[in-house]
Amino acid sequence: MPEQTSPQATSGTIQAIFSLPVIVAALGYFVDIYDLVLFSIVRVPSLKALGLSGKDLVDQGVFLLNMQMVGMLLGGILWGVLGDRKGRLKIMFGSIFLYSMANFANGFVDSISAYATLRFIAGIGLAGELGAGITLVSEVLHKTVRGYGTMIVASVGVSGAILANFIAKHFDWRNAFIIGGILGLCLLALRFGVVESGMFSSMKVQDQVSKGNFLSLFTSRDRFGRFLHAILIGLPSWFVVGVLITFSPEFAKLLGVTGVISAGNAVMYCYLGLVAGDLASGILSQLLQSRKKVVLLFLIITAVAVVIYFMAGGVSAEAFYGICGLLGFGIGYWAIFVTIAAEQFGTNLRATVATSVPNFVRGMTVPITMLFLYFRNHFGLQQGAIMVGCLTMAIALFSLWRLEETFHKDLDYFEEFL
Repeated sequence: MPEQTSPQATSGTIQAIFSLPVIVAALGYFVDIYDLVLFSIVRVPSLKALGLSGKDLVDQGVFLLNMQMVGMLLGGILWGVLGDRKGRLKIMFGSIFLYSMANFANGFVDSISAYATLRFIAGIGLAGELGAGITLVSEVLHKTVRGYGTMIVASVGVSGAILANFIAKHFDWRNAFIIGGILGLCLLALRFGVVESGMFSSMKVQDQVSKGNFLSLFTSRDRFGRFLHAILIGLPSWFVVGVLITFSPEFAKLLGVTGVISAGNAVMYCYLGLVAGDLASGILSQLLQSRKKVVLLFLIITAVAVVIYFMAGGVSAEAFYGICGLLGFGIGYWAIFVTIAAEQFGTNLRATVATSVPNFVRGMTVPITMLFLYFRNHFGLQQGAIMVGCLTMAIALFSLWRLEETFHKDLDYFEEFL
């Protein structure tokens, strides 16, 4: 039976939802997403300013994006381990400082080598903020309302993509990077008012407890299963972003959409949908008192949106952007997805998992897009995308079935390593 909470306790905990740790984590993720998507938005003008043209705009653009992605994969492991060993607060502000400085410096690059180095450094920094923020919020809020806290973090955070699109349209690409860096550095002024998680503080003094042991995720079938399935439920989100949204101009042309479709606008409408989806999924998880039911519902919404996407033959550009927004809404279980990952593991491994899981999912964009290109070459653009979409959806549903429900789970415990 779910634990009963008195109205007075619940009221006090609801007030804590808007406490400084939640606000700082939300604003940190906001700047994180701003910086994460900014390169994709300013890729062409920035590379042209460095003297590139034609095929080099794509080739060097992919190279720089891959440098950022490699940095994020490495950073996901690094920050996660440090989060369990040194504290959630330290890595949250450490990651903000690193990606802010890298993006500020990115506004002054004059060569591809410098650009690539800073994208790699920024990627390492960008990998840490979300996992640290979600872990901190999950541990400082009461379990009956922590879903609201993580909902606020994700909802505010993904709206950073909207600001990035706005800034990129009204400012030079160099100034857009500099603004992102300044925004992050301004957040550091709030670090003095945020307190560390009590669960981590209690664990810190226990020397006999193994903390941040990343390799332990692979030495136990149970832990590896929880880790793997936590990653795989996020696959459909990056199928949507990495395939349907990224290649939206090509799909729109194939489907006969009237008007010109801009990938930048498709990204913006998708992220608008994501904001609404994160809000809705967070509220629903609290009302239904379940994480798994909400993820299942949003996976179904995503599947329906994908069907509508491929049936959009001859629609207007406005209608097509609306469908992009619906796709974004469907994958708006991102807050719940990261929360589930954090809730699957004990305090001594929680930051490691919560930080590495979303970055591993982002890294899955590479095999997803490679598989899409393979199927496209053999079955065509539309059929190839449908096949990849069905595969990612099936894997996500199976992994969701394998994970335990964690809504009422008490997080104050340790993982035991034998």
